[in-house]
Amino acid sequence: MRISNTSFTDNFLNQVQQLQQQQQTLQGESTTGLSVSLPEDNPAVMAQVLSLQSDSAANASYQNNITQLQSTATTSATAMNSLQTLVSQVSDIATEASNGTTSSAQLSDYATQVQSLIQQAVQLGNTQDENGNYIFSGTASDTKPFATTTTNGKITAVTCALVDGTELAQSEIAPNTKVSAQVLASGTDGLFTNTTTGADLFNDMLSLQSNLESGDTSAINSTDTPALQTDEDNIVDQISANGVTQSALSAASSLATAQSTNLTTQISGDTSADMAKTLTELSQTQTAYEAALESGQMVMSVSLLNFLS
Repeated sequence: MRISNTSFTDNFLNQVQQLQQQQQTLQGESTTGLSVSLPEDNPAVMAQVLSLQSDSAANASYQNNITQLQSTATTSATAMNSLQTLVSQVSDIATEASNGTTSSAQLSDYATQVQSLIQQAVQLGNTQDENGNYIFSGTASDTKPFATTTTNGKITAVTCALVDGTELAQSEIAPNTKVSAQVLASGTDGLFTNTTTGADLFNDMLSLQSNLESGDTSAINSTDTPALQTDEDNIVDQISANGVTQSALSAASSLATAQSTNLTTQISGDTSADMAKTLTELSQTQTAYEAALESGQMVMSVSLLNFLS
């Protein structure tokens, strides 16, 4: 059976185009190291890769949230530890003042010390993070928690600016898992005023200051000292809860890091080319392509001579 020149030419061109396309594909794989870079390369694999990339993006978001939460928790812990030390000093003053042997001059000196400690406590209550957010204001992070009223340069009242309903800011650290690294200045579980435990730090410190000034050591012993103990216990509880949160965030960070590595490995495994195989196939394809061109030239030359003769 005789094959027409037109049929041969069509088949030849089709073969050359296929070899050329295969060569380009393999060259792309050898350059990028990827066997799949477009959906049409392998739709099933690409669908899986896109799903993995989506999971990877979500995991990166979790890691970012965890980092921010850890920063908040660390800042809060530092402030709360300082506050505990401060309240412990105030409690020591209350104990010393009510021992029955303290002079009026000493009581006045103690009152001055408590006034200074109240000022320091207000500063701690208004602690800001590196971004300028008030760490004890929850979702109202741009609201300064505490304001003071002064008379003749002395603090006579401390008020909290947080409105009822202020919540703790939460961030997602894993699928369907949200965490807060904050504690509110005031509320049912507040750091300075806790309506559950009865802690009311600023009012208790101001009461102590007033009783020191008036020399009412009986009130200091019966009222101020136990109230300050409640305040300190509340702060210790908050510090303990912060430690639990930091441990949980550390575990979540390790898990997210491992997940990131796992997803990267899966994506790489699905898309990476077998370089040894790719280079071998590229060499074979180049050889076949060159051979096809040479064969085509020879056949076309013979056909031309036959036509001329």
